[in-house]
Amino acid sequence: MTDQLHPMPADWQRALAVVAHPDDLEYGAAAAIASWIDGGREVAYLLATRGEAGIATMEPARAAPVREREQRASAAAVGVSSVDFLDHPDGVIEYGPALRRGIAAAVRRHRPELVITLNHRDTFGADAWNTPDHKAVGRAALDAAADAGNRWVFTDLHEQGLHPWDGVRWVAVAASPRPTHAVDAEPGMERAVRSLLEHRTYIEALTDADPETYVREFMAGATGSAAPRFGDRPAVAFELFPC
Repeated sequence: MTDQLHPMPADWQRALAVVAHPDDLEYGAAAAIASWIDGGREVAYLLATRGEAGIATMEPARAAPVREREQRASAAAVGVSSVDFLDHPDGVIEYGPALRRGIAAAVRRHRPELVITLNHRDTFGADAWNTPDHKAVGRAALDAAADAGNRWVFTDLHEQGLHPWDGVRWVAVAASPRPTHAVDAEPGMERAVRSLLEHRTYIEALTDADPETYVREFMAGATGSAAPRFGDRPAVAFELFPC
């Protein structure tokens, strides 16, 4: 018998999703975000980079505006209108005070109860090695949720009018190898598919498969893998950290 995944908390109104690259949220978490927005909740996106190093056949200076445009369209597909970028260099994000400060500033600005990020652990699943960018941003998001509430950390933010916010109650880590909670993926699935398909330039450089076939097969596999632990329903799984 596998441990069952618990339903995600529902008693919140605002969330901030913090990831490294365009497309990080669309590979699964967007189905949950679509459902949350349908329920009247507010979700904003913060990306550490513009994904400029993510397309092998396109130089970063050309790729950055393309990937930003695709990310904004992708967010709109699930109802997200607030998308900001920190402009750290794609592929070589450094964990440290600068990254934590940027995320803490966004937390103070948006004042979320829930922070969403991507897997900060060494692997996806049992043996697929994670990337340094994902690990750095995931760890920084977990730390910045606390930094945002400490008036003595990043005091310049307070001076700029970004006052401390200690209202983050949870950080939810998508695609973690240690999930604890989940959201039913079916209500938001079609919009999540459309959201990932907005990254068409990236997907077409990534695979020779038909983009829609590729996206639907990936989403079915990702959400189906959580089903045995969530009442046999396709689900978006999260590792949930109380704050």
